[in-house]
Amino acid sequence: MILHFYFARRFAMALLVIATVLATLVLLVDLIDQTRKFADFGVSFAQRLGLTLLNVPETLNQILPLIMILGTVTLFISLARSSELVVTRAAGRSAMRALVAPVAVALVLGVLATTTLGPIVAATSKRYATLAETYRSGGASALSVSEEGLWLRQGSEAGQTVIRAARSNADASVLYDVSFVAYAPGGGPVRRIEAASAALQDGAWSLRQAKVWPLTTGLNPEANAVTHDVLAVPSTLTLDRIRETLGTPAGVSIWDMPDFIVQLEQAGFSARHHRVWLQAQLARPLFLMGMVLVAAAFTMRHTRFGGTGTAVLAAVLLGFALYFIRSFAQILGENGQIPLMLSAWAAPCAAILLGLGLLLRTEDG
Repeated sequence: MILHFYFARRFAMALLVIATVLATLVLLVDLIDQTRKFADFGVSFAQRLGLTLLNVPETLNQILPLIMILGTVTLFISLARSSELVVTRAAGRSAMRALVAPVAVALVLGVLATTTLGPIVAATSKRYATLAETYRSGGASALSVSEEGLWLRQGSEAGQTVIRAARSNADASVLYDVSFVAYAPGGGPVRRIEAASAALQDGAWSLRQAKVWPLTTGLNPEANAVTHDVLAVPSTLTLDRIRETLGTPAGVSIWDMPDFIVQLEQAGFSARHHRVWLQAQLARPLFLMGMVLVAAAFTMRHTRFGGTGTAVLAAVLLGFALYFIRSFAQILGENGQIPLMLSAWAAPCAAILLGLGLLLRTEDG
C-alpha cells in the first residue's frame, strides 16, 4: 500500500508540473490571440487578460488527455532512470500492479474533471462570451432555452432587445410565435412587437404578421398599435452566432444537461449533439485511464535498452491517434451515422483494451 501511495504521489506531482507549464503556454498564446481579436475595439490590456483567464480553463479541459499522457511518460521514465522499476519488479511486484496507483489517480481526476472542472468551464465560457460580445458591439447578446421557449437578447448602442419565441425550426433560422421588447439605453421598454414568425437575415429580423405597440409614456399602446404584413427589425445577431451558442454543449454544466436537452427538444431543436457530448463526458474517466495504460506500455522499460525517445514519441502519437478517433466517432454520432452510445464509449473502451494488450505483450511475452 505504501508503494501505491508513493507512485500516486509521484504521478500527481508530474501531472501538476506539466499542467502548470502548459497552462502558462496557453495563457501567453491566448493573450496574443485576444490582442489580435480586439485590437480594433479599444479593449485595454486588463480586459484582454481577463478574457484570457476566462478562456484558459476550457483549453486545459480539452488538452487533459495530453497532460495525462505526458504525466505518465514523465513518471515511468523517471522511475526507470532511478532503477526504481527494477527494484519494484525484483520485490515481486508486476508491472500491472505498479500501474494500479496511476490508473486510480487518472480515474479520480477524470471524475473530478467531469463533475467539477466541467461546470467551471461552463461558467467561464458563458462569462467569456458575454464580455466578448459586450466589447465588440457595446451590448451583450445572449441565448437561453427554457420551458417557456427560446429566449434571445441582442444589444447595441441603441439599446437592448429581448426576444422570446415559442419554438424554432431545427437550424434556428426561423422563430415562431415571437415577441420583441425593445429597451432604451439605460431606460425602460419603448416598444413591443408580436409576430407569427421571424427569420434572421443579413443584419435584420424579417417579421411576418407583426403588430407593434409603442410603450412611450403618455401614449395609449393599443390605440397607437400598428399592424404590418412584413416588418424589418435591425439586429446585431447572426445565424452562425446563434447556432454556435446552441451547438456548444461545453457552455452547459453536466448537471444541467439532461434538463437542457429536454428543453432544447421542446423548443424544436435537435439535441443529438448534446446527447453525444453528455455520454462522452460520462466516458471521460475511462478514456483518461486508457491514456495512462497506453503511455505506460511504451515507457515501462529500463533506459539501458535504449530507444527511450522513440518510445516516448510512439506513446504520444498513439495517444493523439486515439484522441482523433474519439473525436471522429463523436462527429459520426452527432450526424447520426453511428449509434449514440457507440460514438461516446467505443474509443475509451478501445484505449483501455489496447493499453492492456500492449502491457501484457510487453511484460508477459
